[in-house]
Amino acid sequence: MSEPTVFDFETRSLDGVLMPLAAFRGQVLLVVNTASECGFTPQYQGLQAIHERYREKGFSVIGFPCNQFGGQEPGDAKAIAAFCERNYGVTFPLSEKVEVKGAGAHPLFVHLTKAAPGVLGTEAIKWNFTKFLVDREGRVVDRYAPTTKPESLAGDIEKLL
Repeated sequence: MSEPTVFDFETRSLDGVLMPLAAFRGQVLLVVNTASECGFTPQYQGLQAIHERYREKGFSVIGFPCNQFGGQEPGDAKAIAAFCERNYGVTFPLSEKVEVKGAGAHPLFVHLTKAAPGVLGTEAIKWNFTKFLVDREGRVVDRYAPTTKPESLAGDIEKLL
């Protein structure tokens, strides 16, 4: 049995529709846990910019709203969608709100953190806007800290496109 890839997982979109990640097969992905009331929330602007810049070349950002860090994503799906659209013009896919650490962690994030551990080999996600870059085969290529600005990932994305 081969190792699972990101494309073996599924979630639901923010509007509740099943969203199998297999639908993104062949694309380079940036998977990000997001929040609307975080100091890093302005990164939505950079995420949207790189999504638009590389979308035609087979790239997508996928946001996973999460309320596990300081309660910074308290809204329901409608509130999250409205916030992202109104403030940042977000057009990239957003998952339903998920947990990214602990016993209730979404299986995708269990996979991502095992495939790309953080500093000193820790698997746990420490804060909102942790980013995972995934190649066209669904393999996790790299993990980036919340402080890493999306624009700074352009070179790494271009190598995979």
